[in-house]
Amino acid sequence: MAGNRRRVVVTGLGAVTPLAIGARPTWDALLAGKSGAAAITHYDHARHGVHFACEVKNFAPEQFVEKREARRIDPFALFGVAAAKEAVLDSKLDFSKEDTRRAGTVMGTGMGGMTEFEEQKERLMTKGPERVSPFLVPKMMPNAAAGYVSIMHGLRGPCFCTVTACASGANALGEALRLIQHGAADIMVAGGCEAVVTPLTMAGFENMGAISKRNDNPEAASRPFDKDRDGFVMGEGAGVLVLEELEHALKRDARIYAEFVGYGMSGDAFHITSPCEDGDGGIRAMQDCLADAGLRVEDVDYINAHGTSTPINDRVETLAIKKTFGDRAKKIPVNSTKSMTGHMIGAAGGLEAVVSVLSVAEDRVHRTLNYTTPDPELDLDYVPEGTREVKVRAAISNSLGFGGHNATLAFAKLKL
Repeated sequence: MAGNRRRVVVTGLGAVTPLAIGARPTWDALLAGKSGAAAITHYDHARHGVHFACEVKNFAPEQFVEKREARRIDPFALFGVAAAKEAVLDSKLDFSKEDTRRAGTVMGTGMGGMTEFEEQKERLMTKGPERVSPFLVPKMMPNAAAGYVSIMHGLRGPCFCTVTACASGANALGEALRLIQHGAADIMVAGGCEAVVTPLTMAGFENMGAISKRNDNPEAASRPFDKDRDGFVMGEGAGVLVLEELEHALKRDARIYAEFVGYGMSGDAFHITSPCEDGDGGIRAMQDCLADAGLRVEDVDYINAHGTSTPINDRVETLAIKKTFGDRAKKIPVNSTKSMTGHMIGAAGGLEAVVSVLSVAEDRVHRTLNYTTPDPELDLDYVPEGTREVKVRAAISNSLGFGGHNATLAFAKLKL
């Protein structure tokens, strides 16, 4: 860890999830062990093999943007805008009093505006090219969320998008961390957003065998690390954090949830959808994150796992954790937020960072829902019993994406 880097803290949290609208309501639902899985309402799923997902419910875009503007923004970006607005309000930042050239945003997404893409392709095929919406491009482009967050808050500093599949939100936060650490910004609004509970996307995931087909019991379908896991449940939403340089936050007497202490990333260079069987990519991301943070394995008290509920991911991630932490691995609570929210793809890393920060702040970790039948190969502490009180000095959050993208973030209690 470089000694002359600027320190970065978390001062605001925002979320839009299948469990609730808002970071705190989502956290409360996680602690209560609630599932966001239910029958799909976004489209007619009768012809599909999978009839359920973890959809965002009761989302009212006009609460976050003007009604006319909302029609010009794809749901993935609307989720990001809403979570960013909550995070900024939570931070109590007043950008009219800030040098907005020193404030920016990085927003990750795995797939961008799929709702708009699918709707406009259908319009092209049935009504002709002249009926395709002029808003198609700005609605479907993956960087739309970052652009809107920048515009709506007047953030004139670094502004870009990360697209690394399921690691997108985590990479967005890691890159935002680097910008503040190295002096390119003082404030960053960063995270991930996604909305891919759509007919085409779901059909693609169904046909590649990645998602659970437990249509008879959706709430029990996402079962990370369980012996009977059969795939993930598709989720959607957003998770966004406000990051600040430490002295900047102290000067304005901001509430600080945790310090953002480390970031590691790697590439598997192995397969476009499967992780390395020996866990190499995840191991190096975790090791690099710990080294970056100046943490020993003994310092980590909680791991928010990628934990997708797929047979291969959970096995490989467990192996990677064991190889990284050695004898310490079995003493660390390891849970999966996806057991309740489903897999929010590019938004997952953002939300799971919110969860990790709250675990550090409140010394509580939520359960892994539906972990009922242990897998002999998977022998870590997956927190099956319910919310647990744990003194969390430091936590890491893993995100492992298609394409071999691995990212690990580390958060710790602030020490002055």
